[in-house]
Amino acid sequence: MITRLLHTRYRVEDLTRTVDFYTRVLGLEEVSRHRSPRGSELVFLRAPQSEELIEICCYPASGKVVVGHDLTHLAFEVKDLNAFATHSAAMGYPLSDGPTKTSSGNLIAFIDAPEGYEIELIQPSVT
Repeated sequence: MITRLLHTRYRVEDLTRTVDFYTRVLGLEEVSRHRSPRGSELVFLRAPQSEELIEICCYPASGKVVVGHDLTHLAFEVKDLNAFATHSAAMGYPLSDGPTKTSSGNLIAFIDAPEGYEIELIQPSVT
């Protein structure tokens, strides 16, 4: 039986640009980097208070990366959505949608990551 989620993989064409976005804009930590036996370049990242990893994979032999619109996204918690929006916009990544208040009182917004992936940002409501 499955016991826990270990990682999610996103394949990209520009590894340097993508890892830069996830580390500098989102603030994730690079945990490891290596080449797989089949030749993929892999970088594993982690959010500061999470155990699950995000694997960024560059494997040109698989062909062009095509990310379908509204197909998938990663969601991250933020303490201050407005402060994050200011930070990300200053780095060339403005919010693509939101902020929007949900029925539960959370604030949500979206930002477009390199290669067409979408990131959801959630500021939990203060209870």
